[in-house]
Amino acid sequence: MGRVGRYVQLKARKGQRDALVKHMLGVAQILADVPGCELYMINTSATDADAVWVTEVWSTQADLDASVTIESVKASVGQVVTLLAGPPERIDILPLGGKGLDDG
Repeated sequence: MGRVGRYVQLKARKGQRDALVKHMLGVAQILADVPGCELYMINTSATDADAVWVTEVWSTQADLDASVTIESVKASVGQVVTLLAGPPERIDILPLGGKGLDDG
């Protein structure tokens, strides 16, 4: 199996979006040198002031699974959960290519 990815929507508690963005950008920095992480992009919604979207692409499912065992990632997730208004929504995808992704 090739690349895997997902879109994750996080809904911040009222007034906590900026703090959520800050934490998620920190997660992105942690993952910058993690093997298999090809893309981990933090986005805000143009139409929902409380929504933060994460777009991620991984070389393999095993790389993605290994990333959540990293202690600093686990600690960051614990901090992020306190900023959420509810559970994240996730859409799993199979990236095929395009601008921004190597032919891998």
